Amino acid sequence: MGDEKRSADMGFDPGMKRKLLAGIEAGLLRDLHAVLVSRGGKLVLEHYHDAPDESWGMPLGTVAFDAGTLHDLRSVTKSVVSLLYGIALDRGLVPPPEAPLLAQFPEYPDLLADPARAGMTIGHALTMTLGLEWDEYRSYADPLNSEIAMENAPDRYRFVLEQKVVHQPGTRWVYSGGATALVGAIIERGTGRRIEDFAREALFEPLGITHFEWMSGRDGVASPASGLRLSSRDLLRIGHLVLDGGLVGDRPIVSQRWIETSLKPLVTTGEGLSYGYFWFLDEAPVLGTPKPWVAGFGNGGQRLWLMPELGIACVIYSGSYNASDAWVSPTRIWREIVLANLRSA
Repeated sequence: MGDEKRSADMGFDPGMKRKLLAGIEAGLLRDLHAVLVSRGGKLVLEHYHDAPDESWGMPLGTVAFDAGTLHDLRSVTKSVVSLLYGIALDRGLVPPPEAPLLAQFPEYPDLLADPARAGMTIGHALTMTLGLEWDEYRSYADPLNSEIAMENAPDRYRFVLEQKVVHQPGTRWVYSGGATALVGAIIERGTGRRIEDFAREALFEPLGITHFEWMSGRDGVASPASGLRLSSRDLLRIGHLVLDGGLVGDRPIVSQRWIETSLKPLVTTGEGLSYGYFWFLDEAPVLGTPKPWVAGFGNGGQRLWLMPELGIACVIYSGSYNASDAWVSPTRIWREIVLANLRSA
């Protein structure tokens, strides 16, 4: 009854959770580990399911998920890195998005001297429009997947930056964990700290996040593309920060200017969505009217959905790693359980 009252009080159909459970029982919503929905910073729905899990491909056995259980974010990590870059930019520790990219990597003078690469900026990395050859459409179990090949390379940054130039920078969106690795390096070089240490001080501690993991590659470098592990409630805290314009109470953690800049649709993905600075963007009908949403997406069905206009946040953790249809259940939850059951805007 508590769940139903909370849902009704926040403008949702009181049967929202019963519909979620019915979808799980019918097999329409598969491999779910956690589903959280909030509105106006108040938790509306919270569901956990015991299930097998893994961390970066390492089996963890059956996990009894709860509010404090860490879970791979996979590529939702990228959206957190966008916030960290914004904080570092606010502090004057990193160059702005329009700054030349290769100038941040002076250890590669041969690449810096290549006129075909001269037009690349930090902003092109943030929007994944570097114009470099990159293939993450292969399974992440395939060593030829570009992100996996980067992790296995002796020098991850040279590996990314020396890829063949196939498009003019800024003209074509190509999904790239390599682009995020470069931004992570810029954050580390500008702040003088490992990205996980900067994240702890600048973002996690102000949000009350005390427990996290950040997985590293063979070279010991934490992966900005996919390595972060957070509890579902802590990822929801990050969603609330974005919805609140970068504030925790009255305390600014990241500037509202950066929040607004990073959530602008700057490029189309070619897959029906737009993209900002490591955030996906689109719109969905709510009570018959299209409303914009933003989201971080991760392999296996990890999601942080946000609808800023209505103050709605939704965290989904799933175990459909490397599955081609991993997007189906999270999308159904967002559209058919969350948005379709909203009764007042």
